[in-house]
Amino acid sequence: MKNYISKRVSLLRLTNTILAFILFTQLNAQDGIIKGRVFNSLTNEPLPFAAVLVNGTDKVATTDLDGNYEIVGLSPGLYNIEAQFIGFQRLVIYEIQITRSRPAVVNFAMKEAAATLEEVVVSSQTQFEERIESPVSLKTLGINEIQRNPGGNQDISRVIQALPGVASTVAFRNDLVIRGGGPNENRFFLDGIEIPAINHFATQGSSGGPVGMINVNFIREVDFYTGAFPAERGNTLSSLMEIKLKEGNPDKIAGIFQVSASDVGLTLDGPLGPKTTFLASARRSYLQFLFSVLELPFLPTYNDFQFKVKHKFSDKSQLTLLGLGALDQFRLNLEANETPEQQYILNYLPVNEQWNYSIGAKYTQFHKSGYTDIVLSRFMLNNVSFKYFENDPSQLKLLDYQSQEIENKLRVENTYSKNRWTLTSGFGFEEAKYNTFTVNRQFADGFVLNYESDLRLYKYAAFARVNKSFFKEKLALSAGFRTDGLTFNDHMSNPLNQFSPRVSAKWNITDALSVSGNWGIFYQQPPYTTLGFRNGMGDLVNADMKFIRSEHFILGTSYLFPFSARFTVEGFYKGYSQYPFLLIDSVSLANLGTDFGVIGNQPATSTSNGAAYGFEVSYEQKLFKGFYGIAAYTYVRSEFEDRNGNVIPSTWDFRNLVSITGGKRFKGDWEIGLQYQFLGGAPFTPFDVEATGLVVNWDAIGRGIPNFALLNTGRLDNFNRVNIRIDKKWFFENYNLNIFLDVQNLLGQALSGPPFIDAQRDALGNPIIDPNNAKRYLTTSLENSVGTALPSIGLIFQF
Repeated sequence: MKNYISKRVSLLRLTNTILAFILFTQLNAQDGIIKGRVFNSLTNEPLPFAAVLVNGTDKVATTDLDGNYEIVGLSPGLYNIEAQFIGFQRLVIYEIQITRSRPAVVNFAMKEAAATLEEVVVSSQTQFEERIESPVSLKTLGINEIQRNPGGNQDISRVIQALPGVASTVAFRNDLVIRGGGPNENRFFLDGIEIPAINHFATQGSSGGPVGMINVNFIREVDFYTGAFPAERGNTLSSLMEIKLKEGNPDKIAGIFQVSASDVGLTLDGPLGPKTTFLASARRSYLQFLFSVLELPFLPTYNDFQFKVKHKFSDKSQLTLLGLGALDQFRLNLEANETPEQQYILNYLPVNEQWNYSIGAKYTQFHKSGYTDIVLSRFMLNNVSFKYFENDPSQLKLLDYQSQEIENKLRVENTYSKNRWTLTSGFGFEEAKYNTFTVNRQFADGFVLNYESDLRLYKYAAFARVNKSFFKEKLALSAGFRTDGLTFNDHMSNPLNQFSPRVSAKWNITDALSVSGNWGIFYQQPPYTTLGFRNGMGDLVNADMKFIRSEHFILGTSYLFPFSARFTVEGFYKGYSQYPFLLIDSVSLANLGTDFGVIGNQPATSTSNGAAYGFEVSYEQKLFKGFYGIAAYTYVRSEFEDRNGNVIPSTWDFRNLVSITGGKRFKGDWEIGLQYQFLGGAPFTPFDVEATGLVVNWDAIGRGIPNFALLNTGRLDNFNRVNIRIDKKWFFENYNLNIFLDVQNLLGQALSGPPFIDAQRDALGNPIIDPNNAKRYLTTSLENSVGTALPSIGLIFQF
């Protein structure tokens, strides 16, 4: 009996031990951790005894003497994290993902307030981060807003298309058309280092493409400017995208494996030493296999890599190294040659091979009253295209294009603050090289473009701006200037000809209501393709080019709600002058940029003028009780002069734009997001049927020739699109799993354009000569319709 009782007691103890272990494991598995550092954004000095709160919970922590904090015991999910410190503006970082597998690192760069030092500055105006120099036309997106965007497919450019003032183009490209400006008017920075190319198969002379290069798993947040550009950022007329990258995991090696309908990728991050972290990723597409199965006439393949290394020498000095690159190949699927649509595409589409890389280093030195950034970077683009008659290498080579662009850059930027005045100043220097070998027979009337060019230029810039708040931050003022020079000709070499002043002001009428404005003059260099164009004798044809000029006027008002929401109204006007006018096509460069290939490589003059103007209304809701969203309406007019000097609608004259994006998080870690987009009908230029049908033209060009005498006299129908994304997440102790369904154009809405003009073909696929005119082919028309549902199923495995 005693042995029996003893065995029962032992068994009971063992059972209790097992149950306690399971309970302990489960409880620990439910614990998520947030940790990080709170510091002065200007000097990088730690802020001890700052309060860090997890909104919606009772979790709170206080920083130690080094500004570090840690909060434990959080269930997996999204949280808004807030930091407060006496004499500083409170800072809320929205939608931090907490998991069981690794701590979330959240650092707070706090801005000193103009209010008294005896109090924590709590105001509705601090819910959304703003900058004195850019009180209007600025939106900030966090990583979760980017990753979950319906239809965005984790492509930052597609996500941006949901913001006010931004128009999208055809479904398979992600060009950014901002407030009526062309896609060549945008600039991009990663951690303060300029990245000229962010898209695969990029259009040379512009900025768009079909697929983005940037790995969103690197991103911490994105600041997107549609105006009021700070003086330290130049060479842009329509938008500026400041992409801020996260730092690598300081504790251990971690990673993300991701596979979707179009590509597969791997991201790794972790420590390289006690003061050094890294992020690295690689991605490869398998679209060529999918397109081959679908019998599409083209087979694209893209590859990209990205890395970031950060080393902290001390709290006062740090070094960031980063790189981004792509290798793109685009070949023809000659076996897909049965239908008229396939034959039409194969007849004109060239083979394209393109690679590019950007690499840079930024050294930051903090001092008592500010900091200094020294930035070195290099960019290189290699672009090759060729096309044979009838796609037969034994036949005439209609297109033989080879080109390179190289930029080596230095920028020094210093920020100094004293007595609540903040001065940012600096200079930049750049060596630029452009070379090309071009033989292009794809012109009307037998014209052949045949030239070589090798151009070496030097650029230089100086800038300064000063910011100051008055009346306990009721009034904020900023004034600055920038001036740029380029050793292309005497006019562009003189920096005074590109003097760019700018002024911003904001008046906080109440704690929630404010009025803001900005005026500025901005300049942008014409593309290298235009500057480097030469005639057959080797002479520069466009030797009298000037910087493109745009003058901006912006006025807006903003109302902030206590539940993390903002309502804004802005009016804008952009006046353009000195835009390149292309003489062969008789069209302003401002109308081009959303087609594949190259733009701007022809004779041009800096004589094109135009304007874009309109207003925006938007409502933005950050995560609040599981809901989030943004709704925007934009009315925009975009007009440029035609070849007769008449002001007509430009290609980007969409008139009405609507974007509504919203979502809800549900129990069980389900999330659903919906997006509705309305795009007003854009102008188009009709085809010239007579010119297209000529044998000499069709054999060279193989597609419809635009009739630029009727530039933008047609207009497409309005376009409606619904996108949806559904996510299901699982959080385990050592890894996380996310499976998603992302569908672009859920309802399969199609947009019909002017019919394509094609040659009638015989049974062998050869064009048929007009029996009444031996100089012409018989022509027919093909439906020109864009728009189909594009589903993508993906898996994200985080370990």
